[in-house]
Amino acid sequence: MSGVVVIGAGVIGLTTAVCLAETGVDVQVISDRRPGSTTSAAAGAMWDPYLAEPAALVERWSRDTLSVLGELSAETDTGVSLVEGTHESRLPRELPPWTRLVKARPCPADELRPGYVTGWRYRAPVIDMPRYLAYLVRRLERAGGSIRYRRYATLDEATHGPAHVVVNCAGAGARSLAADPLVDAVRGQLVVVENPGVRSFFCDDTPDADVLTYIYPHGDAVVLGGTAEPGSWDVRPDEDAARQIVLRCAEVEPALAGARVIEHRVGLRPVRPEIRFTEESRGGTLVVHNYGHGGAGITLSWGCAREAAGRARRAMGITP
Repeated sequence: MSGVVVIGAGVIGLTTAVCLAETGVDVQVISDRRPGSTTSAAAGAMWDPYLAEPAALVERWSRDTLSVLGELSAETDTGVSLVEGTHESRLPRELPPWTRLVKARPCPADELRPGYVTGWRYRAPVIDMPRYLAYLVRRLERAGGSIRYRRYATLDEATHGPAHVVVNCAGAGARSLAADPLVDAVRGQLVVVENPGVRSFFCDDTPDADVLTYIYPHGDAVVLGGTAEPGSWDVRPDEDAARQIVLRCAEVEPALAGARVIEHRVGLRPVRPEIRFTEESRGGTLVVHNYGHGGAGITLSWGCAREAAGRARRAMGITP
């Protein structure tokens, strides 16, 4: 046996494959969808640690990923930009612990949007996901890795091949692939509009809010969100939900009210009570599970990918 198979062409799978390929490992990504059709492509997105478990891993992975994305923002073809903006809440709340990583500062009252009572301002990576995924594919191919499009119905199909190690980055698909009933989908929808001049990001961070409201500028376009519908696996855009998204965002940023809609995106966040980052042996093949990141895939991507790649290399007898 030789080489590694990575299942999944979203941000977790592609980043893991890049980490392997760039250390000389023979790696192939297997996916039933092209990167531009994955849930990752439908993300907003920005570095923003969601509440996820296990907390110790999430903290470490978030910090490591922030460092890498900061470096990538200096390159022109990555889709990563450092943008300043605010998180604001309609209820009093303390700054989350992760804000120390980005040196966030509390917003004075005159900086808050109408209806908001507290908030914090900081600068962080904002990612144009279609561009970023295309960048990861180019980087993987330059390092000698490849992508093949097919669907595995079970993990046994993957482990019966020639790979020494299989890394399972199937996202919500792990529910069936790994027979893991703890995985569920949280449907997310967003709207992409022409940018009327928005330069700062905004995120409503009100505790237990009924809806999501966020605004992420990407040059000539702005991503508006969003929805979070647990247990919904429907990837068709909902016209009424799209209208409500635009209305909520325009209430925060009035310039968005008349912006032309470019596209609608829908993705299925792979939610699990705890991220699965474990190993198991199947017929002599090591399987490294790396899925269940919910809406924090981009935020955790480089940290967890490096650790998953390290586990695969050790299983193959490759020292760091």
